[in-house]
Amino acid sequence: MEPQKGLINVSSRLSIPEQELEFTHSRSSGPGGQNVNKVSTRVTLRFDVAHSPSLSEEEKRHLFQRLSTRINKKGVLWIAAQQSRSQSANRDLALARFAAMLREALKRPRRRIKTRIPRPVKEQRLAEKKHRSRLKEQRSERDQGD
Repeated sequence: MEPQKGLINVSSRLSIPEQELEFTHSRSSGPGGQNVNKVSTRVTLRFDVAHSPSLSEEEKRHLFQRLSTRINKKGVLWIAAQQSRSQSANRDLALARFAAMLREALKRPRRRIKTRIPRPVKEQRLAEKKHRSRLKEQRSERDQGD
C-alpha cells in the first residue's frame, strides 16, 4: 500500500490527514552556528486528540491513558524536533515520531497466560522454609541454654 499525499500512515487501519496537525516553528538550540540565531528550524507538531475525527472514542481513550504525560489538559498532543539544521528535516522527524508514538500507544498489550506452579517446585520451597525454620530454632535454643 503506497502512502497517500497528505496522509500520515500510523498503521494499516489508521491514517491521519495532515490537516489535523498544526506545525509551529521557533529558534532551535541545536547545531547550526550563527544560523541558530537567525532561522527558526525547531518544529513543534500539535495534534488535537480530543477533537480528532480520525480516531474512534476507544482509540482516544487509549491515547489519553498511554500518552498522558505528552497530552495537555486541552487534549492536545505535542512533539518537538530540533535535531537537524533544516526545518524540513525536523518536520519529517516530528512526523515520524508522531506516527511511531501513536502506533506504539494504540498497540494492544498481549494477555498474560496464567501458569501453574509445578508441585515439585512448591514442595522444594516448603522444604527449604522448614530447614531454615529448624536452623533458627536451634540457634534460639542454644542462646537460651547459656
